[in-house]
Amino acid sequence: MKKHEKIALDSLLSRSSTDDLTSPAPKGDELETILSAVMRAPDHGKLRPWRLVLVHGEARVTLAERVVASMKRIDPDVPEKKIEKRYNRFSTMPLIIVLGMHLKPEDKIPLIEQELAVGAAGMNLLNALHAAGYGAVWVSGEITYDPVFAAELGFPAPHGLAGFFFVGTPKDEDHHSKRRPVAPYVTEWTGEPVSFGADKD
Repeated sequence: MKKHEKIALDSLLSRSSTDDLTSPAPKGDELETILSAVMRAPDHGKLRPWRLVLVHGEARVTLAERVVASMKRIDPDVPEKKIEKRYNRFSTMPLIIVLGMHLKPEDKIPLIEQELAVGAAGMNLLNALHAAGYGAVWVSGEITYDPVFAAELGFPAPHGLAGFFFVGTPKDEDHHSKRRPVAPYVTEWTGEPVSFGADKD
């Protein structure tokens, strides 16, 4: 294995999510380079169904207010503590990247494959942020599937949201979680239905 290949693999193997973030977040040319990794996601039909919306500065407060409104619309009895936590997270993260889905249900490419391409784009984004030295976490929750909220952000049906990325600099440089062994999640097919160690109680 060549040195640059080992560096790339080590980066993939050391990535983990964190929302314990502070400034700075990437910006300018560095951010553009990171976002360019999204364009390398596998994409059957070359539809490029992903869309990225950057939210920073005062816009974070406005987004947090829309998040709270969505929470109350979904559940009028949502606990105040949950509202406060969600508002604080969305209004204070150094950078929020909204991952949207620009879907074409009428296209010959199945809708699920379009959605999977968006998911692959999101993973590329997480890996690129990590490789550049930043921390991030991909969050979703019930608000992600609120069509009213999605439309407010520019994704009216049949389009939608795939989640939100909180981005910044990790407060703890050693935030990486322990890597699970791969063996329970891998098996060899020999002609009969497979089973996995990870699925056994």
